[in-house]
Amino acid sequence: MSQDIVIEVTRGNAVESRHRASLAVCDPQGRVVFGAGDLERPVFPRSAIKVFQALPLIETGAADAWGFDAADLALSCASHSGEEGHVARAGRLLARAGLGEPDLECGCHWPFDPAVARDLARRGIEPTQLHNNCSGKHAGFLCTAVHLGEETRGYVGAEHPVQRRVSAAISDLTGARAGEGAPEGIDGCSIPTYAAPLPGFATGFARLASGLGVSAERGRAGRRLIDACMAEPWAMAGTGRACVRLMEAAPGRVFAKTGAEGVFCGAVPELGLGFALKAEDGATRASEALVAATLSRIFRASDGALAERFDALSRTILRNWEGTPVGEIRVAEL
Repeated sequence: MSQDIVIEVTRGNAVESRHRASLAVCDPQGRVVFGAGDLERPVFPRSAIKVFQALPLIETGAADAWGFDAADLALSCASHSGEEGHVARAGRLLARAGLGEPDLECGCHWPFDPAVARDLARRGIEPTQLHNNCSGKHAGFLCTAVHLGEETRGYVGAEHPVQRRVSAAISDLTGARAGEGAPEGIDGCSIPTYAAPLPGFATGFARLASGLGVSAERGRAGRRLIDACMAEPWAMAGTGRACVRLMEAAPGRVFAKTGAEGVFCGAVPELGLGFALKAEDGATRASEALVAATLSRIFRASDGALAERFDALSRTILRNWEGTPVGEIRVAEL
Protein backbone atom coordinates (compact mmCIF):
# COMPACT_ATOMS: atom_id res chain seq x y z
CA MET A 1 0.00 0.00 0.00
CA SER A 2 1.23 3.50 -0.87
CA GLN A 3 -0.26 6.85 0.01
CA ASP A 4 -3.77 7.45 -1.28
CA ILE A 5 -4.51 10.14 -3.83
CA VAL A 6 -6.51 12.98 -2.30
CA ILE A 7 -9.30 14.82 -4.12
CA GLU A 8 -10.11 18.10 -2.44
CA VAL A 9 -13.36 20.04 -2.35
CA THR A 10 -12.81 23.67 -1.48
CA ARG A 11 -14.96 26.54 -0.28
CA GLY A 12 -13.37 29.94 -0.55
CA ASN A 13 -9.69 29.48 0.26
CA ALA A 14 -10.19 26.46 2.53
CA VAL A 15 -10.49 22.71 1.92
CA GLU A 16 -13.98 21.73 3.08
CA SER A 17 -13.96 18.01 2.23
CA ARG A 18 -11.51 15.35 1.06
CA HIS A 19 -11.96 12.10 -0.86
CA ARG A 20 -9.27 9.42 -0.99
CA ALA A 21 -8.67 7.17 -3.97
CA SER A 22 -6.46 4.45 -5.41
CA LEU A 23 -5.19 4.29 -8.98
CA ALA A 24 -3.32 1.84 -11.21
CA VAL A 25 -1.99 2.55 -14.71
CA CYS A 26 -0.64 -0.63 -16.31
CA ASP A 27 0.91 -1.95 -19.50
CA PRO A 28 -0.15 -5.21 -21.22
CA GLN A 29 2.45 -7.19 -19.25
CA GLY A 30 0.78 -6.19 -15.99
CA ARG A 31 3.50 -3.78 -14.91
CA VAL A 32 2.23 -0.83 -12.88
CA VAL A 33 3.54 2.20 -14.76
CA PHE A 34 2.35 4.39 -11.93
CA GLY A 35 -0.10 3.95 -9.13
CA ALA A 36 -1.10 5.01 -5.65
CA GLY A 37 -3.22 3.78 -2.78
CA ASP A 38 -4.15 0.19 -2.02
CA LEU A 39 -3.45 -1.82 -5.18
CA GLU A 40 -3.96 -5.20 -3.55
CA ARG A 41 -7.51 -4.85 -2.23
CA PRO A 42 -10.13 -6.42 -4.50
CA VAL A 43 -12.56 -3.86 -5.93
CA PHE A 44 -15.92 -4.46 -7.59
CA PRO A 45 -15.57 -2.76 -10.99
CA ARG A 46 -19.31 -2.33 -11.50
CA SER A 47 -20.16 -0.86 -14.93
CA ALA A 48 -16.61 0.26 -15.71
CA ILE A 49 -15.82 -3.10 -17.38
CA LYS A 50 -18.82 -3.40 -19.67
CA VAL A 51 -16.38 -3.78 -22.57
CA PHE A 52 -15.17 -7.03 -20.95
CA GLN A 53 -18.78 -8.18 -20.57
CA ALA A 54 -19.56 -7.42 -24.23
CA LEU A 55 -16.67 -9.46 -25.64
CA PRO A 56 -18.78 -12.62 -26.20
CA LEU A 57 -21.26 -10.57 -28.24
CA ILE A 58 -18.53 -10.19 -30.87
CA GLU A 59 -16.57 -13.40 -30.31
CA THR A 60 -19.64 -15.61 -30.84
CA GLY A 61 -20.51 -13.87 -34.10
CA ALA A 62 -23.77 -12.51 -32.68
CA ALA A 63 -22.92 -8.84 -33.32
CA ASP A 64 -22.36 -9.48 -37.00
CA ALA A 65 -25.32 -11.85 -37.29
CA TRP A 66 -27.66 -9.15 -36.00
CA GLY A 67 -25.96 -6.32 -37.91
CA PHE A 68 -24.63 -4.30 -34.97
CA ASP A 69 -23.03 -1.02 -36.07
CA ALA A 70 -20.65 1.13 -34.00
CA ALA A 71 -23.45 2.88 -32.10
CA ASP A 72 -25.08 -0.48 -31.33
CA LEU A 73 -21.79 -1.80 -29.95
CA ALA A 74 -21.29 1.37 -27.89
CA LEU A 75 -24.78 0.95 -26.42
CA SER A 76 -23.88 -2.65 -25.56
CA CYS A 77 -21.10 -1.21 -23.37
CA ALA A 78 -23.22 1.63 -22.02
CA SER A 79 -24.38 3.02 -18.73
CA HIS A 80 -26.72 5.29 -20.63
CA SER A 81 -28.81 8.20 -19.40
CA GLY A 82 -32.14 6.78 -20.54
CA GLU A 83 -32.57 9.39 -23.26
CA GLU A 84 -34.98 8.72 -26.09
CA GLY A 85 -32.24 7.64 -28.48
CA HIS A 86 -30.84 5.14 -25.99
CA VAL A 87 -34.24 3.62 -25.26
CA ALA A 88 -35.20 3.36 -28.92
CA ARG A 89 -31.90 1.77 -29.94
CA ALA A 90 -32.06 -0.83 -27.16
CA GLY A 91 -35.58 -1.72 -28.27
CA ARG A 92 -34.43 -2.13 -31.88
CA LEU A 93 -31.59 -4.44 -30.86
CA LEU A 94 -34.03 -6.70 -29.02
CA ALA A 95 -36.46 -6.66 -31.94
CA ARG A 96 -33.78 -7.94 -34.31
CA ALA A 97 -33.61 -11.10 -32.21
CA GLY A 98 -37.39 -11.39 -32.01
CA LEU A 99 -37.48 -10.15 -28.41
CA GLY A 100 -38.91 -7.20 -26.52
CA GLU A 101 -38.74 -5.25 -23.26
CA PRO A 102 -40.39 -8.03 -21.17
CA ASP A 103 -37.46 -10.34 -22.02
CA LEU A 104 -35.05 -8.06 -20.17
CA GLU A 105 -34.09 -9.03 -16.62
CA CYS A 106 -32.20 -5.87 -15.66
CA GLY A 107 -35.04 -4.25 -13.71
CA CYS A 108 -36.56 -0.82 -14.08
CA HIS A 109 -35.49 2.57 -12.75
CA TRP A 110 -36.04 6.21 -13.60
CA PRO A 111 -33.29 7.65 -15.82
CA PHE A 112 -30.31 8.84 -13.80
CA ASP A 113 -30.28 12.16 -15.67
CA PRO A 114 -32.72 14.36 -13.68
CA ALA A 115 -33.75 16.36 -16.76
CA VAL A 116 -34.60 13.17 -18.67
CA ALA A 117 -36.54 11.79 -15.70
CA ARG A 118 -38.48 15.06 -15.29
CA ASP A 119 -39.37 15.07 -18.97
CA LEU A 120 -40.80 11.55 -18.71
CA ALA A 121 -42.80 12.52 -15.65
CA ARG A 122 -44.17 15.66 -17.35
CA ARG A 123 -45.37 13.52 -20.24
CA GLY A 124 -46.92 10.98 -17.91
CA ILE A 125 -44.60 8.21 -19.07
CA GLU A 126 -43.56 5.51 -16.64
CA PRO A 127 -40.03 4.16 -17.20
CA THR A 128 -39.59 0.62 -18.45
CA GLN A 129 -36.63 -1.73 -18.35
CA LEU A 130 -35.45 -0.08 -21.58
CA HIS A 131 -34.74 3.03 -19.50
CA ASN A 132 -32.42 1.03 -17.25
CA ASN A 133 -28.89 2.33 -17.82
CA CYS A 134 -27.78 -1.26 -18.57
CA SER A 135 -30.49 -2.12 -21.11
CA GLY A 136 -28.06 -1.98 -24.04
CA LYS A 137 -25.69 -4.44 -22.37
CA HIS A 138 -28.58 -6.76 -21.58
CA ALA A 139 -29.85 -6.50 -25.15
CA GLY A 140 -26.40 -7.69 -26.21
CA PHE A 141 -26.61 -10.62 -23.78
CA LEU A 142 -30.00 -11.64 -25.17
CA CYS A 143 -28.96 -11.27 -28.80
CA THR A 144 -25.99 -13.54 -28.09
CA ALA A 145 -28.20 -16.16 -26.44
CA VAL A 146 -30.69 -16.19 -29.33
CA HIS A 147 -27.86 -16.39 -31.86
CA LEU A 148 -26.51 -19.49 -30.10
CA GLY A 149 -29.92 -21.09 -29.65
CA GLU A 150 -29.86 -20.77 -25.85
CA GLU A 151 -32.75 -20.32 -23.45
CA THR A 152 -33.12 -16.60 -22.76
CA ARG A 153 -34.99 -16.86 -19.47
CA GLY A 154 -32.62 -16.60 -16.53
CA TYR A 155 -29.77 -15.22 -18.63
CA VAL A 156 -28.62 -13.09 -15.66
CA GLY A 157 -27.85 -16.14 -13.51
CA ALA A 158 -24.25 -17.09 -12.80
CA GLU A 159 -24.72 -20.59 -14.28
CA HIS A 160 -26.34 -19.45 -17.50
CA PRO A 161 -24.04 -19.81 -20.55
CA VAL A 162 -24.25 -16.04 -21.14
CA GLN A 163 -22.75 -15.27 -17.75
CA ARG A 164 -20.28 -18.15 -17.84
CA ARG A 165 -18.80 -16.66 -21.01
CA VAL A 166 -18.64 -13.24 -19.36
CA SER A 167 -16.93 -14.50 -16.20
CA ALA A 168 -14.43 -16.46 -18.32
CA ALA A 169 -13.53 -13.29 -20.23
CA ILE A 170 -13.09 -11.31 -17.02
CA SER A 171 -10.90 -14.05 -15.56
CA ASP A 172 -8.79 -14.16 -18.70
CA LEU A 173 -8.17 -10.41 -18.67
CA THR A 174 -7.69 -9.81 -14.94
CA GLY A 175 -6.33 -13.11 -13.64
CA ALA A 176 -9.04 -13.18 -10.95
CA ARG A 177 -10.82 -16.52 -11.14
CA ALA A 178 -14.54 -16.55 -10.40
CA GLY A 179 -15.30 -19.20 -7.79
CA GLU A 180 -11.66 -19.44 -6.73
CA GLY A 181 -11.53 -16.93 -3.93
CA ALA A 182 -12.36 -13.73 -5.80
CA PRO A 183 -15.10 -11.80 -3.95
CA GLU A 184 -18.43 -12.19 -5.70
CA GLY A 185 -21.70 -10.28 -5.62
CA ILE A 186 -24.74 -9.26 -7.65
CA ASP A 187 -24.63 -6.03 -9.59
CA GLY A 188 -27.38 -3.42 -9.76
CA CYS A 189 -28.68 -4.90 -13.01
CA SER A 190 -28.84 -8.43 -11.50
CA ILE A 191 -25.83 -10.05 -13.19
CA PRO A 192 -22.90 -11.50 -11.22
CA THR A 193 -20.00 -9.20 -10.43
CA TYR A 194 -16.48 -10.23 -9.45
CA ALA A 195 -13.93 -8.16 -7.57
CA ALA A 196 -10.22 -7.95 -8.36
CA PRO A 197 -7.35 -5.58 -7.52
CA LEU A 198 -7.20 -2.44 -9.65
CA PRO A 199 -4.06 -3.52 -11.58
CA GLY A 200 -5.99 -6.51 -12.94
CA PHE A 201 -8.60 -4.30 -14.58
CA ALA A 202 -6.00 -1.81 -15.80
CA THR A 203 -3.96 -4.63 -17.34
CA GLY A 204 -7.06 -6.06 -19.00
CA PHE A 205 -7.79 -2.77 -20.73
CA ALA A 206 -4.15 -2.38 -21.77
CA ARG A 207 -4.29 -5.83 -23.36
CA LEU A 208 -7.51 -5.16 -25.26
CA ALA A 209 -6.29 -1.75 -26.43
CA SER A 210 -2.94 -3.09 -27.63
CA GLY A 211 -3.83 -6.64 -28.65
CA LEU A 212 -0.93 -7.91 -26.54
CA GLY A 213 -1.28 -10.62 -23.91
CA VAL A 214 -4.58 -11.94 -25.28
CA SER A 215 -5.60 -14.16 -28.17
CA ALA A 216 -5.80 -12.49 -31.56
CA GLU A 217 -9.57 -13.01 -31.61
CA ARG A 218 -10.04 -11.42 -28.18
CA GLY A 219 -7.75 -8.57 -29.06
CA ARG A 220 -9.73 -7.81 -32.23
CA ALA A 221 -13.03 -8.00 -30.36
CA GLY A 222 -11.84 -5.75 -27.56
CA ARG A 223 -10.40 -3.15 -29.89
CA ARG A 224 -13.58 -3.18 -31.97
CA LEU A 225 -15.64 -2.40 -28.86
CA ILE A 226 -13.23 0.28 -27.64
CA ASP A 227 -13.13 1.90 -31.09
CA ALA A 228 -16.94 1.84 -31.25
CA CYS A 229 -17.23 3.58 -27.88
CA MET A 230 -14.67 6.21 -28.88
CA ALA A 231 -16.54 6.81 -32.14
CA GLU A 232 -19.98 6.93 -30.49
CA PRO A 233 -19.45 8.19 -26.92
CA TRP A 234 -22.99 9.55 -26.56
CA ALA A 235 -24.44 6.08 -27.20
CA MET A 236 -22.18 4.74 -24.42
CA ALA A 237 -23.19 7.44 -21.93
CA GLY A 238 -25.40 10.43 -22.67
CA THR A 239 -25.63 14.18 -22.96
CA GLY A 240 -23.09 16.03 -20.82
CA ARG A 241 -21.70 12.90 -19.19
CA ALA A 242 -18.08 12.74 -18.01
CA CYS A 243 -17.28 9.78 -20.27
CA VAL A 244 -18.37 11.82 -23.28
CA ARG A 245 -16.40 14.91 -22.25
CA LEU A 246 -13.25 12.87 -21.73
CA MET A 247 -13.43 11.01 -25.04
CA GLU A 248 -14.40 14.11 -27.02
CA ALA A 249 -11.37 15.91 -25.56
CA ALA A 250 -9.14 13.52 -27.52
CA PRO A 251 -11.25 11.91 -30.28
CA GLY A 252 -10.14 8.37 -31.05
CA ARG A 253 -7.28 8.52 -28.56
CA VAL A 254 -8.92 7.90 -25.17
CA PHE A 255 -11.43 5.35 -23.90
CA ALA A 256 -12.98 6.04 -20.49
CA LYS A 257 -15.88 4.30 -18.75
CA THR A 258 -17.46 5.08 -15.41
CA GLY A 259 -18.82 2.61 -12.89
CA ALA A 260 -20.89 2.95 -9.74
CA GLU A 261 -19.30 3.57 -6.34
CA GLY A 262 -16.49 5.79 -7.57
CA VAL A 263 -14.88 3.49 -10.15
CA PHE A 264 -13.43 4.50 -13.54
CA CYS A 265 -11.55 2.39 -16.06
CA GLY A 266 -10.17 3.01 -19.51
CA ALA A 267 -7.30 2.90 -21.95
CA VAL A 268 -4.99 5.00 -24.08
CA PRO A 269 -4.53 2.72 -27.11
CA GLU A 270 -1.68 4.66 -28.75
CA LEU A 271 0.45 4.15 -25.63
CA GLY A 272 -0.77 0.63 -24.86
CA LEU A 273 -1.83 1.64 -21.37
CA GLY A 274 -4.90 0.81 -19.29
CA PHE A 275 -6.05 2.40 -16.06
CA ALA A 276 -8.42 1.68 -13.20
CA LEU A 277 -9.27 3.79 -10.18
CA LYS A 278 -11.55 3.74 -7.18
CA ALA A 279 -12.69 6.53 -4.86
CA GLU A 280 -12.69 4.97 -1.41
CA ASP A 281 -16.03 6.50 -0.40
CA GLY A 282 -17.71 5.77 -3.73
CA ALA A 283 -18.03 9.44 -4.71
CA THR A 284 -18.53 10.03 -8.42
CA ARG A 285 -17.32 13.63 -8.16
CA ALA A 286 -13.99 12.30 -6.92
CA SER A 287 -13.59 9.61 -9.60
CA GLU A 288 -14.46 12.05 -12.39
CA ALA A 289 -11.81 14.50 -11.19
CA LEU A 290 -9.21 11.78 -10.82
CA VAL A 291 -9.76 10.15 -14.20
CA ALA A 292 -9.14 13.47 -15.96
CA ALA A 293 -6.03 14.08 -13.85
CA THR A 294 -4.84 10.55 -14.65
CA LEU A 295 -5.17 11.19 -18.38
CA SER A 296 -3.33 14.47 -17.94
CA ARG A 297 -0.41 12.66 -16.33
CA ILE A 298 -0.42 9.90 -18.96
CA PHE A 299 -0.08 12.45 -21.78
CA ARG A 300 2.29 14.78 -19.95
CA ALA A 301 5.42 13.39 -21.62
CA SER A 302 4.05 12.93 -25.14
CA ASP A 303 1.45 15.67 -25.71
CA GLY A 304 1.67 18.68 -23.44
CA ALA A 305 -1.32 20.47 -24.98
CA LEU A 306 -3.57 17.47 -24.46
CA ALA A 307 -2.26 17.05 -20.93
CA GLU A 308 -3.30 20.63 -20.18
CA ARG A 309 -6.74 19.98 -21.65
CA PHE A 310 -7.30 17.03 -19.31
CA ASP A 311 -5.84 18.97 -16.41
CA ALA A 312 -8.53 21.61 -16.95
CA LEU A 313 -11.19 18.89 -17.03
CA SER A 314 -9.93 17.58 -13.69
CA ARG A 315 -11.05 20.78 -11.94
CA THR A 316 -14.73 21.60 -11.52
CA ILE A 317 -15.86 25.04 -10.37
CA LEU A 318 -18.57 24.82 -7.71
CA ARG A 319 -21.33 27.44 -7.80
CA ASN A 320 -24.14 28.27 -5.42
CA TRP A 321 -27.79 28.58 -6.43
CA GLU A 322 -27.17 32.12 -7.68
CA GLY A 323 -24.39 30.90 -9.94
CA THR A 324 -21.65 32.48 -7.86
CA PRO A 325 -18.35 30.52 -7.82
CA VAL A 326 -17.78 29.26 -4.26
CA GLY A 327 -15.07 26.62 -4.60
CA GLU A 328 -13.78 23.78 -6.72
CA ILE A 329 -13.16 20.04 -6.92
CA ARG A 330 -9.50 19.27 -7.64
CA VAL A 331 -6.92 16.53 -7.30
CA ALA A 332 -4.41 17.59 -4.69
CA GLU A 333 -1.39 16.02 -6.41
CA LEU A 334 -0.74 13.34 -9.03
